[in-house]
Amino acid sequence: MREILPVLNGWYAAGVPFGLATVVEVSRSAPRGPGASMAVGPHDEVVGSVSGGCVEGAVFELAQEAVASGEARLETFGYSDADAFAVGLTCGGEITVLVRPVAPGRDPSFGAVAASVAGGEPVTTATVTDGPAPRGATLAVWPDRVVGTLGSEGLDAAVTADARGELALGVTGVRRYGPRGQRREDAVAVFLHSFAPPPRMLVFGAIDYAAAVARIGVFLGYRVTVCDARPAFATPRRFPEGVEVVVDWPHRRLRATDTDERTVICVLTHDPKFDVPLLREALRRPAAYIGAMGSRRTHDDRRRRLVEAGLTERELARLRSPVGLDLGARTPEEVAVSVAAEIVALRWGGSGAPLTATAGAIHGQMPEIPSI
Repeated sequence: MREILPVLNGWYAAGVPFGLATVVEVSRSAPRGPGASMAVGPHDEVVGSVSGGCVEGAVFELAQEAVASGEARLETFGYSDADAFAVGLTCGGEITVLVRPVAPGRDPSFGAVAASVAGGEPVTTATVTDGPAPRGATLAVWPDRVVGTLGSEGLDAAVTADARGELALGVTGVRRYGPRGQRREDAVAVFLHSFAPPPRMLVFGAIDYAAAVARIGVFLGYRVTVCDARPAFATPRRFPEGVEVVVDWPHRRLRATDTDERTVICVLTHDPKFDVPLLREALRRPAAYIGAMGSRRTHDDRRRRLVEAGLTERELARLRSPVGLDLGARTPEEVAVSVAAEIVALRWGGSGAPLTATAGAIHGQMPEIPSI
């Protein structure tokens, strides 16, 4: 959704209605996760994707029908070998797609949501997908305000509270409620789509490897900062456009930077005078991934110094060192792929083994958001 929002906002600003299809639930080896979106606008222009091509033709027709009828629809697509002509996912998974019409008169919050996403302001959209509430009704929730309604004050209040809680974690998925927002009931399904600011990647050490890691970090959707204490190395022209480059002592910069459970920290300095104070700070703060470059001898020496600096075994267990997966990487670009592969595997619980050597579903089951 984030990638196609600028186009959608242009249609919306021009007052042109369009059909918006969003994946709200998945199972097994679904090709796209919840939040993946496709839209059909003026002159049958299509942007985005919900399945990578498997069911886009059917979704195109549903989006056109939604605009014409003004009504939202919920459709599930799954693999079918009973009918060779059935529309289904060739990967064997299943996706549930909400298709709804969007226009200024129907969805007054859409423009404000698009502006917030573009400006990095956190916002969650809550949309009714099923049950005794208006399907397609949308509530936009910011940390300090709410626009729209799902049909009842009680449901609005419950969803607003949950949306703000999930927004802090950037969670997207379906929650279920009673008709008036009652907890532990499942009559009404509401899709919470969180647009938290992009996660941060902090790269310390402005070497050639850092330029490659920063480039792949941008590609993966991170907001990347590169920091080095040496002005001759920390120059913006050495790094991709959009990467923040800072001249400062690494540990001092990290101490002044907010991190959370989505933050990635890559330590590429492999110099004890930088590494030890930096890792002492990093391993005692929230982060999804903390990796440090160096040989096994460098790692052993670094670990000994960190123990002497007072770090516990539990703290040291968070350190991924030597950094990256064993891909046989040599060049900076190859090493960056190795680091990115480890970050992705750690995020989703992947083994890092070749898929030819594994069995079962390729994509693990997406966890369902529990009701409180």
